[in-house]
Amino acid sequence: MVKKSDRPKRGIFESERNFRLLAGGLIDYAICMLAPDGRVTNWNKGAARITGYSAKAILGKHFSVFYPAEDRASGLPAKALQIARTEKHAAAEGWFIRKDGSQFHASVVIDPIYEKRKLVGYAMVTRDITERQQARADLDASESQFRLLVSNVTDYALYMLTPAGIVANWNAGGERIKGYSPDEIIGQSFSRFYTPADQAAGKPARALKIAEETGHYEEDGWRVRKDGSFFWASVVIDPIRDGDGSLVGFAKITRDISERREAQQKLELVQRQLAESQKMDALGQLTGGVAHDFNNLLMIISGNLHRIKREVTSERGQLALSAIDTASERAASLTSQLLTFARRQSVNPQTVDVADRIAALREVLSSALGGAIKLNMEIQPDLWPVFVDPNEFETALINLVVNARDAMANGGKLTVSARNAPETAEVAVGVADTGEGIPEDVLSKVFDPFFTTKPVGKGTGLGLSQVHGFAHQADGRVEIASTLGKGTTVSIYLPRGTAAAKRTTADHSVRGSAIVLLIEDNPAVADASTGLLEQLGYTVRWASNAEAALSEIDANGVDVVFSDIVMPGRMDGLKLARAIRDRKPELPILLTTGYSKSARDVRSDFPVLRKPYRIHDLSRELSKLTGQGSGGVMGNPSAGAVGEFDSAARDVALRPKAKAHS
Repeated sequence: MVKKSDRPKRGIFESERNFRLLAGGLIDYAICMLAPDGRVTNWNKGAARITGYSAKAILGKHFSVFYPAEDRASGLPAKALQIARTEKHAAAEGWFIRKDGSQFHASVVIDPIYEKRKLVGYAMVTRDITERQQARADLDASESQFRLLVSNVTDYALYMLTPAGIVANWNAGGERIKGYSPDEIIGQSFSRFYTPADQAAGKPARALKIAEETGHYEEDGWRVRKDGSFFWASVVIDPIRDGDGSLVGFAKITRDISERREAQQKLELVQRQLAESQKMDALGQLTGGVAHDFNNLLMIISGNLHRIKREVTSERGQLALSAIDTASERAASLTSQLLTFARRQSVNPQTVDVADRIAALREVLSSALGGAIKLNMEIQPDLWPVFVDPNEFETALINLVVNARDAMANGGKLTVSARNAPETAEVAVGVADTGEGIPEDVLSKVFDPFFTTKPVGKGTGLGLSQVHGFAHQADGRVEIASTLGKGTTVSIYLPRGTAAAKRTTADHSVRGSAIVLLIEDNPAVADASTGLLEQLGYTVRWASNAEAALSEIDANGVDVVFSDIVMPGRMDGLKLARAIRDRKPELPILLTTGYSKSARDVRSDFPVLRKPYRIHDLSRELSKLTGQGSGGVMGNPSAGAVGEFDSAARDVALRPKAKAHS
C-alpha cells in the first residue's frame, strides 16, 4: 500500500510518461526546443503541422528560418533569444514562414531553460492565430526533454488530468498563474480551480464530459487561485486517447487573460460613452433645428391671444381661448426642457444666492407636496454663491421636488438640502425622499428624455432631463442614488461662483410712453409682439433687419431696443446689440430668441427673454431696463420660471393662495 506522503512523489515520477501522452495529444501548438545558439534540437507534430517541416527536415537548422527575410535582416531572431535570456521570457505576435513559403500570423512564446544554473536551451511555443483556432499540439521528443520543455513554460498553465479530473502533472506556468506548487496540487481534483458557484453547478465535470464527447472544450471564465483571488482565464481542454482509442486523460491549458478582459471592458465603456455623446449631439441638433421656428409659431399664437381675449366676450369663447393658452404654454415648456437637456438652451447666468432662492420657493414647494408629505430644509450657513441661470435653477429644483413627491404615494418626508463641498469647490443641492426607490435597471435611464415610469398622462418624461441638462450646461453635474424601499436622493453639484460684475446702464427713466424699437424679421411675430408692447403702453417702431435698425436709431430717438437674436444678413441680434452699445452705451437693450447658438455667447452682457414670452414676462424685463413701474407684473421671484415647470409643479405655482392646500 502506497503511503499518502508518497503519492506526490509517485505522481512526479510518473510525469515523464504523462508528459509524453500530453505531448502526443497536442497538435495546435508548435512546441520545440532550441539549443543555446538557436538551432532546433526537438520538434513536435504540432510544429510540423503548422510550419510544414518534418522533424528530419528541421532538426539542426536555426529557428530563424521561420522568420520573414526582413526580420532576419534586422536581427529579430537573435533579439528574441536575447530578450528571453535577460527577461526570462519573450512573447510576441507576427508573421512567420512555412516550409512552402506561405505566411501565417503566429503567437510566439520563448522561455530559457536552465539546468543547474546553466542555459541548456530555449522552450519555444508557437501558435497559428491566423484563424484563432484552439487545437491540440503533439510533442515529439524524449521524455526528459519534454519534461524540461513543458515544465519551463511560464505563460500557460499546461498540465494533464486523469479521466476523473485529477491533476497528474504540473508546470511552472501553472504554479505562476494559480499559486500551487507541484507537491500541493498533483493528485488533487482540478475542480478546486473553479468558483464555489461553478462547483455547486457541476461545471468541472460538465467540461470534461463535453471535451470527451466532442473532442474539444473551450471557454473564458472566472477561476480561483490558491490565495482565493479570482482571475479571468482562457481554458482549453482536449481528450487524450491511446492507440486503441481509449480515454487516458485530458490535456488542459489555462491562460490568465485578466488584463485583456479589463482592456475590452474599458473599450466597451468608451464605446457606450461615445454612443451616449452622439445621441446627445443628435438630439441637440434636432431640437435646436426646430426650436427657433417652433417658438416663433408659439409666439404668434400666444401673442395674438391677448388681442382676441378682448374681443371675445362669450363664456365658451373664453374657455376655448384659455385652452389654447394652456396648450401653447405647455408646448413652450416642452421645447424649453428639450433644449435644456440637449444643452442648447440660451441661458442668462447670474450670481445666485442659493439659500435665498430656495427660501423664496419654499411656499411653492410646500404647496406642491400637499399635507401627506413633510418638507424638511437643511441649508448650511454661509453657502457659496453659484453662477447660473436663476430660472433654470428654480425649474430644476421644482422638477426634483415634484418627482420626489410622486415617489411617495403614501406620504413621507422630503428633504431639500444645500451645502458647500470644499473638496471639489462646488455647492451641492440635493432632494431626498423616503419613497419606494428606483430599480437598478431603471436607474440608468431616468435622465433620458421622454423616459417615465408614470402612467400615461401623468408626466412627460422631461423633468429629470431638464435637471440633467441644466447641471451640465452650468458646468456642473448631477448624481442619483436610490435604494428600493428606502428612497432616492438626487444631488446637483454646481461650481462655486464668484461675484460677477453687474450690468450697469445709465439712469434712463422715461417720462410718459417709452418708444421701443422692435427688431424682428418675421412679420407675424413682429405683429404679435407689437400688440403686447402696445398693451403695456409703449410706442412701437419696427425694423426687419440690423441695417434698418441702425438707421432708425440714428434718425429718430428711441428709448429701448427690443431685438430678436436670429436675423438674416451679416449682422444678427447679438452683433447689432454690441454695435448699438458702442454707439450709445446708455441705450437699454433687451434680446429675445426661441433658440440660437449665438445666445450662448451673451452671458451677462445683455438680458435675454425667451420666446414665446408672455405679457408679464415682457413687462418685467422692460421695467428693469426703463426704470418704470412694473405695470402689474407679478411679484413672485420665480415668475420667469413658471412656464418651465413640469405640469404638476406649474399647476401649483399658478394656483391662488386661497386654494393652495385644497
